[in-house]
Amino acid sequence: MGQKNNMSANEAWKALIEKYYILDEIEKHGCFHINASQIKEFKEPRLMAKWDSTDALPEVFRKNKINILPNSRSSYVLGDFLLYEKIPELKEHVTQMDHVEIPQYESIDVNNIHSEATAMNVLALSGMLDNFLETDENVSTFHGRMGTGNFEFQVNTHRNRKIAIHVNNAQCEVDGGFENHSSVVIMEAKNVIHEDFHIRQLYYPYRLWKTKVKKPIRLVFSVYSNMIYRLFEYGFTELEDYSSIEFIKAKNYSLQDTRITWEDLIEVRKKTKQKTKDNMDETNIPFIQANSMDRIISLLENIYENPMTLQQIAEFMDFEQRQSDYYYNAGKYLGLFEKTTDDKQIVVSLTSLGTKVFRLNYKQRQLKLVELILEHEIFIYFFDYMIKTGEMPDKDTIAKKMRELNVCKEGQIVRRASSVLGWLKWIYHLTKL
Repeated sequence: MGQKNNMSANEAWKALIEKYYILDEIEKHGCFHINASQIKEFKEPRLMAKWDSTDALPEVFRKNKINILPNSRSSYVLGDFLLYEKIPELKEHVTQMDHVEIPQYESIDVNNIHSEATAMNVLALSGMLDNFLETDENVSTFHGRMGTGNFEFQVNTHRNRKIAIHVNNAQCEVDGGFENHSSVVIMEAKNVIHEDFHIRQLYYPYRLWKTKVKKPIRLVFSVYSNMIYRLFEYGFTELEDYSSIEFIKAKNYSLQDTRITWEDLIEVRKKTKQKTKDNMDETNIPFIQANSMDRIISLLENIYENPMTLQQIAEFMDFEQRQSDYYYNAGKYLGLFEKTTDDKQIVVSLTSLGTKVFRLNYKQRQLKLVELILEHEIFIYFFDYMIKTGEMPDKDTIAKKMRELNVCKEGQIVRRASSVLGWLKWIYHLTKL
């Protein structure tokens, strides 16, 4: 059993799929029911069944378009279900950031919000939630783990089928529950940036509280990262249809000034000194393979007080472990992350520069990160390209320049050109908030 539990989730699911002919069963019947005891033959169920974003899904799930839902406290159902909702990007369509003030409390440091609980407290105290919902006096009334009760629903699949699911008192968790004069509010809160989220996190609590209250229920998905709150409201057009999720509105908030101009960025460009081979050791730092600067910042924020192993980072960030390596190396490329020994294990922590960057206010932090990016020749070249042309380079143009500068091996260029483009887009979008 010890050896089996050392298997990765991907290896364990491969073994389970083979043992129980799961793909065949899904093809024939639309789904496959599996007990926690069966999963435990290969790995602990708690490590095998909770994937809050598609980033975290085992490769065998992605390859075969499989997803998993809990249908009780000790059983699950597998199928080619469509379970995730894409989160709209924070990019050029955001033209104004609402600026809000928070009362002065000694126990709250707005420059050091690194937990979901603290982020929610600030969200309520600042009046952001009231403003977003256009209601007054949202009072926190419930949160935590609870049983869902019994209910049934339908869910769409990749094969364009609708599969009926029966839930018998599965477990769900509510990050924040609020009530105001006109509604009950269920909130799912995150402090890590992802491309999508698991609809279950809103749907299961919604079905539970629909049986408990008479007031309308409003569903809010909140992301706090890099000193910006992003709030999204969702609803379900059909109570018993998981796939009827509907995006209603979104709004962004900050406790700090987020205005950055091209003049600010150009000033950073003027004062930045390009690193050369003489003053930079590239031998142990792979060229970047992490597309999202927002996620690098999320990682910076979350390891500030809690250094983590690569495996812990993978679990916390909903990554596969190889992605933890990518994001660690990206932070190392900028001088933010390093590996140290803590309690006889290797952990990722912040360098002194990383700590300094974390403690800066929003505007200073973004401009310092731009400076660290522009220390590298490839990014100086394309920053100047954007200033001159007013356009974003395409991946072919980026790949050509990467070859000229010999930043990585030929076989890596196409994939890593996406990362260069991702960082350039991040710089560009700073002027749009």
